Amino acid sequence: MRRGFLRPRNCGFTLIEVLVALSIVAIALLAGTQATTALTNNAQRQANVLLAHLCAENELVKIRLSHQMPSVGDNVVACEQAGRSLTVTLVVRPTPNPQFRRVEAQVSDAGAAILQIATIVTRY
Repeated sequence: MRRGFLRPRNCGFTLIEVLVALSIVAIALLAGTQATTALTNNAQRQANVLLAHLCAENELVKIRLSHQMPSVGDNVVACEQAGRSLTVTLVVRPTPNPQFRRVEAQVSDAGAAILQIATIVTRY
């Protein structure tokens, strides 16, 4: 062995170390993206349910304020909320007591059901 010869120190990272680090960063970014997507979808779903709830409640309040017993049958009503067109299907069914009617409001957007609310209406 020669005395004056020093082995140079390896400075830096190996290719494997760099690839492992990049893989860890990619997995962390993917997890963050998935979490952001889930939060966005949840916020959109909540907005849809809120708008559908407003439409359904408006139609049920109209029935209550009419002070008349609603006639048995189905009725489809368009509802515009926040620039969106929703469809409210009112389903009125008789109950065993003739003084009451079961009213169901089903709200949908382009055929996809969003919300369904049911109540009992009586003669005033």
